[in-house]
Amino acid sequence: MSKEDLVSVEYEIFGRVQGVFFRKYTQAEGRKLGLVGWVQNTDAGTVQGQLQGPRSHVKEMQEWLKSTGSPKSRISKAEFKNEKAVDSLEHLSFNIVR
Repeated sequence: MSKEDLVSVEYEIFGRVQGVFFRKYTQAEGRKLGLVGWVQNTDAGTVQGQLQGPRSHVKEMQEWLKSTGSPKSRISKAEFKNEKAVDSLEHLSFNIVR
């Protein structure tokens, strides 16, 4: 079995994503998919962070961030940038940054 490429991507999610447990659900989904990274609220009312892991799992998480989120969230837009291949993971787990 070949080792799947590891990728890193940054994200920012717009809409009703603060005060609706978005970070908690993002952390849980990321961990469920075996990803590492972080998530935080911004002063602009968005949620941003970084994902790292196998390419297929990162893609799955990107779809989740675009369309699912937390039960009470309303996602209007999801932006992903700086996607790159990485040789190793830069984080040990998936954390909520305050």
